[in-house]
Amino acid sequence: MAHLELVKKEDVASFRKLAIGTWTTTYDPTVYGTLKVRMEKALEYIERFRQVHGRRVTVTHLVTKACAEALRRCPDANAILRYNKVYLRKHVNISVLVVQTDQGHGKVDLTAAKIDDADQKSLLQIADEMQATIDRVRQRKDLALEKGKSTVHLIPFMLMNLFLKLIAFLMYTLNLDLSGLGMPKDAFGSLTVTNVGSLGLDTAYVPLVPYTRVPIFVAPGLVKDEPVIEDGKVVPGKTMNINASFDHRFIDGYHASVLSKTMREAMENPFEFFDRLP
Repeated sequence: MAHLELVKKEDVASFRKLAIGTWTTTYDPTVYGTLKVRMEKALEYIERFRQVHGRRVTVTHLVTKACAEALRRCPDANAILRYNKVYLRKHVNISVLVVQTDQGHGKVDLTAAKIDDADQKSLLQIADEMQATIDRVRQRKDLALEKGKSTVHLIPFMLMNLFLKLIAFLMYTLNLDLSGLGMPKDAFGSLTVTNVGSLGLDTAYVPLVPYTRVPIFVAPGLVKDEPVIEDGKVVPGKTMNINASFDHRFIDGYHASVLSKTMREAMENPFEFFDRLP
């Protein structure tokens, strides 16, 4: 059984072939960027959503759904590289990094909560599924993830680089399903979201992780008060930076523009973009 459902992209532009040939791994061609968005309406929407549905929806949920819609609108960005060729994913799966603190004082672990086919789900569905996934992950009840971690614990430090390269080659280059060996299936998805705002940071760039083959990491920052221009006047406002890192080998300015426009539309017009509220 295949690890991922993929379709080879045939119409690859000459510039894209040059970019792929220029850099050999995700260590080299990372591009970083920040989009600043107004957050007054998003915060109002979150409060209204909580009142209507009784769910603890957050900025992270909004960003997750917006990222899923952005990949739906720009399918060329929902892809991986195999043998220096672009393969498009058939599904939009978004992962959110989650902190685990249940191993004792000062011991912190990091893992991923994945939402499959996030582009086809409402914000309410994403909120419910994400909460259930996070609870399962934090309670150590995600058997696939726990089995994968147990496998990693058996590998000596000196062999970790080789191990991760081998796992990435088998799971993504050869596209083999290794769930039977304790490796979770598509653990990090098409795109990964990590909220650095929860750390008190408004700007931070997450490094790409080569063995995950995830080409885009999105890091929403802290919502803060600052002066903004409105109708030619300086007024108080609330803003947030959406920081991103992406693999320039097959994601360029065009893809970034579609993604950024979608993110701005979502965060600044949430009542029209997300679930309709009475």
